[in-house]
Amino acid sequence: MSLIYSGTLRSPINREKKFTSMTNANWHYPTKIIVGAGRIAELPVLCNDLGISNPLLVTDPGIANLPMMQSIKNICAQSNLPIVVFSQIKPNPTGQNIEDGVTTYLAGDHDGIVALGGGSALDAGKAIGLIARQKCRLWALEDAGDNDKNADPDLIAPILAIPTTAGTGSEVGRAGLIVNEAEQRKVIIFHPKMLPSSVILDPELTVGLPPHITAATGMDALSHCLEAWCAPNFHPMAEGIALEGIRLVRHNIETAVEDGSDIEARLNMLVASMMGATAFQRGLGAMHALAHPLGAVYDAHHGLLNAILMPYVLKANQSAIDEKIARLAGYIGIESSFSGFLDWVLTLRGRIGIPHALSSVIEQDEVFSQIGEMAIVDPSAGGNPIAFSAGEYQAILDDAYHGRL
Repeated sequence: MSLIYSGTLRSPINREKKFTSMTNANWHYPTKIIVGAGRIAELPVLCNDLGISNPLLVTDPGIANLPMMQSIKNICAQSNLPIVVFSQIKPNPTGQNIEDGVTTYLAGDHDGIVALGGGSALDAGKAIGLIARQKCRLWALEDAGDNDKNADPDLIAPILAIPTTAGTGSEVGRAGLIVNEAEQRKVIIFHPKMLPSSVILDPELTVGLPPHITAATGMDALSHCLEAWCAPNFHPMAEGIALEGIRLVRHNIETAVEDGSDIEARLNMLVASMMGATAFQRGLGAMHALAHPLGAVYDAHHGLLNAILMPYVLKANQSAIDEKIARLAGYIGIESSFSGFLDWVLTLRGRIGIPHALSSVIEQDEVFSQIGEMAIVDPSAGGNPIAFSAGEYQAILDDAYHGRL
């Protein structure tokens, strides 16, 4: 039996209600989502529903050699669905990775994408499906102005997404982060039809995820919800989704890290990840504005960067978010104050093995001093509660590097 949703919610009179769990569920927000343990078995049916008879399965090199891949191939073989695997992608996928994927897609005359994996695989799969048959170049679809009109929507391949990590929520996103190697920056590629047509949310596929990856990706989900909650833009629906996503992380991330076989915690983290990606259309902020250039330049894990940067960015934004963070803290059941929430973040990071300082994962070089300038032009900077200057971004970065909070 798979538990879809459980936990406690504090009511205004401080009573607790237990949520009812279900075996399986089918959701249609913001896309078609098939939820439950073992539902990867429905992959051939979903491909058929989308008119996909010859899919290219895009994943990362690590997953390509796991037993789950053979299981998926067996499921497809039983339904006479051919599967070709493309896995030549980096943890921060590059333009060259996408070009190579397009070459494979066209050579095999594929008619759809199955994107399987963490954020890198999902972003790469969506980008390949978007650009494979277009006349424009990938970079012409950067998320700016009306660039999405450069693509012919009728030529975008149908995309089915299957997350194996609970972090980016890319399975419910209309964009993908791809590194432009020539410019050493992460570019947000966007088109409304990049949103996968169907998603399989199967917690059994995340059971083998190592604790340190579970921790880093889970903190990425928290960063999405948290920055969406703090963003100043008017979007009450996204605000509500972010709030509940943070509560789910609070009650499930430690269990998922400590006991990877806990299906309930795994599924609740997958849900929190999707909620973060749905909510951050309200905006992101300085965590991501710094993590994007750091990831592009140093090829460091995106979720881990956000996890390390989190308390430093919170502290820098305190004057603008003090009351909002206090409300958030009360909702998730901790001391209703900014300091109470910050203490929870710091304690959580320590318990799940997140380093306190950036110096644990990157080394300064001549580019490090330019990250602040790169952050102010990152699209995520526009959602930060305070419009930091390049110098202020650099100061946050320096504090995070040396562990000064």
